[in-house]
Amino acid sequence: MTAQGFDSAKYLDLQTKAIIDRMKQFGGKLYLEVGGKIFDDLHASRVLPGFLPDNKIRMLATMKDRMEAIVVVNCNDIQKSKERGDLGITYDLECLRMIDQYRSWGIKTGNVVLTMYSGQPAADKFREVLKDMGINSYLHFPIHGYPDDTDLVVSDNGYGKNEYVVTTMPIVLVTAPGPGSGKMAVALSQIYNDNKKGVRSGYAKFETFPVWNLPLNHPVNLAYEAATVDLEDINLIDPFHLAAHGVTAVNYNRDVESFPVLKSLFEKLYGESPYQSPTDMGVNHVGFCIDNEEAVRIASEREIVRRYFRTYVEKLSNKVGEGAIKRIDAVMKQSGADPNNFTLYRTVREAAAENSKAIAGIELKDGTIILGKRGKDLTAVSAAILNALKKIGDIDKEVDIVLRDIIKPVQDMRTGILGNDSTMLRADEMMITLAISASKDELAKKALDQIGELIGCDIHCSVTLYPQDMSILKKLGMNVTSEPVPQTKLMYVH
Repeated sequence: MTAQGFDSAKYLDLQTKAIIDRMKQFGGKLYLEVGGKIFDDLHASRVLPGFLPDNKIRMLATMKDRMEAIVVVNCNDIQKSKERGDLGITYDLECLRMIDQYRSWGIKTGNVVLTMYSGQPAADKFREVLKDMGINSYLHFPIHGYPDDTDLVVSDNGYGKNEYVVTTMPIVLVTAPGPGSGKMAVALSQIYNDNKKGVRSGYAKFETFPVWNLPLNHPVNLAYEAATVDLEDINLIDPFHLAAHGVTAVNYNRDVESFPVLKSLFEKLYGESPYQSPTDMGVNHVGFCIDNEEAVRIASEREIVRRYFRTYVEKLSNKVGEGAIKRIDAVMKQSGADPNNFTLYRTVREAAAENSKAIAGIELKDGTIILGKRGKDLTAVSAAILNALKKIGDIDKEVDIVLRDIIKPVQDMRTGILGNDSTMLRADEMMITLAISASKDELAKKALDQIGELIGCDIHCSVTLYPQDMSILKKLGMNVTSEPVPQTKLMYVH
């Protein structure tokens, strides 16, 4: 069982106070850039046991009467149909989902900024969609020499060319579907154009990772590097902070590279900068709320292992290149993390070595490891889920809770109608047959009633997963990994 290591209640109190204090520092108008995931922050909940996935939006919603949100999307990402990996939806659709989410929490939103606009057709089409939905959109343009040519950037030919977003609340969240959106540039552009209109405003960064007051090679910060190996971001000691304050603080390369622009902006507008370093501009209080160092360390090392498996699997399908592999290997070495340090991965590997069939293992919340083996009727993942539900529900493992008279017609449809070569039911098909069985059989119903107990559990497979299995496992809220071993042609299931 994972020990708790993070005090969420303390975090909500400290973080709220920090944001309000920063708003007051600038006289009442603050653009708050939010890094990472503002909704469903599963990475944070995995590396900081006790951190709730909705902590950030829950905290921000306490200030909804003085807050609104801008969503920023890079036009190049829209043109490339870039997807948010954990949800499998494109950035333009994630933009709309974010607007719905904000509104469901009572936070005003209705403005979208499209950055790096240079006539991308997909961006033009998205603007039409937004217009039809009553959502305002604004264009921001590439600035030659950004971020190095600060004189050009902080001028009417730089930030001054961008379309101005009309806002009415004292706190304006600047958020995006993913990294590389240009959130900081949007916030600074707003400050520049506010100043031209006689409005004094400021900027702050609300970024969870890296955690500035933890060591550079702390597992929490290394886990962040592991999660971003495809972005070419690196954690580093903030050189500006060290020079200005004589204090070691951790930041990451993009904020360090962009800081001179922010400092130049404030010096031109107000005569001096309130910040002497990228770390100064942050309001992150995560590091003050860790109350069990060992629990957080173990959870973070496990997350590094998950990212290790994911990176190697993505390399099989050319989603990442050799650079990502070298980086994840380096992070693994720095952290000392090892799959064999964890019972689940070690058990699955040992079972796979003894069998010629695919093996899947699930680690339950009490630490029990449940295995499933690929067979004639079920994929390894399907078998593992059924076995886990039996264990949780205290059902004899030999009992068939998916009824034969229900599973047989599904198998016949697979082979006779859909033309599949195998009778094995994938996880999505197995869940449907279990749900139908539950309408006729008490034990099947008892097993199905345990499904919520799988949320947050880890599942690991000895071979790569079918997309359908991966999809259902994510919907069940499980942490999914597999060995970078391709399914053979004989194992292939349509």
